[in-house]
Amino acid sequence: MALFISEDNDMIIKHMVKTPKITKEMTVDEILKKYPKTAVIFMNYGLHCAGCPLAQSETIEQLVKANMLDEKKLLEELNKLAE
Repeated sequence: MALFISEDNDMIIKHMVKTPKITKEMTVDEILKKYPKTAVIFMNYGLHCAGCPLAQSETIEQLVKANMLDEKKLLEELNKLAE
């Protein structure tokens, strides 16, 4: 979680912004190792990523493009489970 402070008419406004744990730059293998429970999300999409040789180097960004998936939705689901 990140804290941003901005000034507005001499008042300090604090905003708590939740930093996602899983990003599109992460590899599938990295995600599965760090958050094993996310395997079910990949399976729900019909992706059998666990044990797949591509998982070691394929990022979420590459995965969604190759499989025509909604990147934002997938990341939201993965991050929700990673909490």
